Amino acid sequence: MKKSINQALNEQVALEAESSHIYLSMASWAEKNSYHGVANFLYQHSDEERIHMLKLIRFINEREGVAIIPPIKQPKENFKNLSEIFQSVLDHEIYVTNEINKLVEITLKEKDFTTHHFLQWYVSEQLEEEALARQINDRLKLIGNDKMGYYIFDRDLGNIDNALHANETKDK
Repeated sequence: MKKSINQALNEQVALEAESSHIYLSMASWAEKNSYHGVANFLYQHSDEERIHMLKLIRFINEREGVAIIPPIKQPKENFKNLSEIFQSVLDHEIYVTNEINKLVEITLKEKDFTTHHFLQWYVSEQLEEEALARQINDRLKLIGNDKMGYYIFDRDLGNIDNALHANETKDK
């Protein structure tokens, strides 16, 4: 594996690890604030990001690269409300998409078509992640400040995520 590819993949490993911790922190906040459906959703997304990290680590090792396990920055702990959390989720997913795209660009520049092919899964995954984050933010905008709306949103988000993960299991 070329050094440039190895380094770029390790940067993505670090980003996936950071993503997992960000969502874990958000889940903890949600749980402490009695949004149990939101907490479940975010705990599952934290786990999913960790799986993304592990997938990269295994790929690097299989290609005889050197996978580096990164230190993790302390994520934000306190949030104003669910709107802040899910706007942050959307912003973060857009950032991750941009980083994946840069990684794909590097693989094309280096003519590493095996890694390019491997990364197509991440490209597709990011399309889904951004779409889901946008849908959630749209729902929160519809709710406004309606407390009953938040109650239903919390309940439904836990159910939506369970259905999504059931479909992911079928796809993998």
